[in-house]
Amino acid sequence: MSLFKSIAAFGGITLISRITGFVRDMFLANFLGAGIVSDAFFVAFKLPNLFRNLFAEGAFTSAFVPMLSHKLVSEDKENALRFAARAISILAFILFLLVLFMEIIMPWLIPLLAPGFITKGGDIKLATELSRITFPFLFFVSIVAFQSGVLNSFGRFAAPAAASIILNLMMIAAVFMFIPFNIAPAYSMAWSVLLAGILEILWLGYFLRREGIRLRPDFHLPNIIRNPDIKTLFRRITPGILGAGVYQINMVVDTILVSLVGAGAISWLYYANRLQQLPLGVVGASISVALLPILSRQIKAGEPAQAEHTQNKAVEYGALLSVPAAVALIVLAEPIINILFQHGRFGAFETQMTSQAVIAYSVGLPFYVIVKALTPNFFARGDTRTPVKYSIVVLITNLIFSLLLIKPFGHVGIASATTIAALVSLYQYCHGLKKRGYWSFSHQLTVKIVKIIASSLIMGAILMICQYGADAYFGNWLAKPYLIKIPVFATLCFISLASFAIMAKLTGALDIMEIAAILFKKGKR
Repeated sequence: MSLFKSIAAFGGITLISRITGFVRDMFLANFLGAGIVSDAFFVAFKLPNLFRNLFAEGAFTSAFVPMLSHKLVSEDKENALRFAARAISILAFILFLLVLFMEIIMPWLIPLLAPGFITKGGDIKLATELSRITFPFLFFVSIVAFQSGVLNSFGRFAAPAAASIILNLMMIAAVFMFIPFNIAPAYSMAWSVLLAGILEILWLGYFLRREGIRLRPDFHLPNIIRNPDIKTLFRRITPGILGAGVYQINMVVDTILVSLVGAGAISWLYYANRLQQLPLGVVGASISVALLPILSRQIKAGEPAQAEHTQNKAVEYGALLSVPAAVALIVLAEPIINILFQHGRFGAFETQMTSQAVIAYSVGLPFYVIVKALTPNFFARGDTRTPVKYSIVVLITNLIFSLLLIKPFGHVGIASATTIAALVSLYQYCHGLKKRGYWSFSHQLTVKIVKIIASSLIMGAILMICQYGADAYFGNWLAKPYLIKIPVFATLCFISLASFAIMAKLTGALDIMEIAAILFKKGKR
């Protein structure tokens, strides 16, 4: 129940964040389109996020949160917060040096990151200027991730999840804020990213103070480095950095390859990936963030049976929410892209190209989500090395299939390679956890997932029939005005939800009484 409530708290706010993110992307599509300018902006926007898994939600948080959670169980709050203050101090110092170095080498880095800009008519100068504006966001978002980790360790999930809403709102407002200064939309978007990072720190700082958490920076770096807890933290971070580094290499390889496809390809994959990030962020990230401190406490307290039960529920919730979402995205890919993005400089051709990538990504969505649910099992035990080994295999898999599929399928081949790599990753985690005796699929869980898949496929079939019916009645309903498209799309969404809920109830995939009991007890508290 604690897991469900934590997922609900984080996931509910994350859903709002993803919705505002779609509004943001609608503005991006309208003002930037899907061409040379948008490609340059998305390279600049991706660059700080390439390093984000190293210093933010990835290696640092995965090592830091279990250690802080253990200290809160075994030691007093004051010692735990002293450890946190030392950790943030050394992190900030490293980040400052990294940002300074990257700003200097940016003109040489961009051609390496997107070589297609040279051969396919991209704007390297614009990408470099935008990247210099956006890259310091890495410093601020890493501090935000640290603040979020502290709040999560204290059982507070809503405020950290809401932080990303600030970025979305700032990017939406940027178009209008910078008009009086005669700044082009691409530059105004870049500046808004930087400003959002500062506001996010102030936002979470308020909630830390409200919880009575005071983190005073420690400027005695030599003493911090010699501290045993900090040494342990870095020993655990190092494999995570290598693993996150492998993931970032994966992302860089994708960017390099897709830049060679042609103008607009980077943008097609960006918008497709953003659509996939709605269920992945709401479900996958919520489960991962909520599960890590709970598993850490249960394992530290010597409760293996309870930890196994928590892990089972995490996988079940992940499958229950991601499998039907994946099927719906596959069936409704073109309508969603058409309604969200096809306006302004984003036309029918861009919709077609983007929707093809959405389908390729969506096939792998459940694999991503379940891996997100399994990864904390290693981190909660202080094992940050095993995920690194898995990441290397995923990198090699992604690279091989990207090279094999890019020529015949273009940007869709790259998205498909990512899905294949996700399947390989899922196999590794399931096999690795079972081999170590940490966890394995029970018969009951396997049956539950089969029922979820069956219910989702029936839902997908019903949805396809309804789409054909809408086309027969209206004559290509997507070509009609929004007064027709929106009600038809809303009806299709309602049908998909209703048909899955009915089938899940009939097959036993969804336990209504269990969910109701949790919600009822939550309301009684």
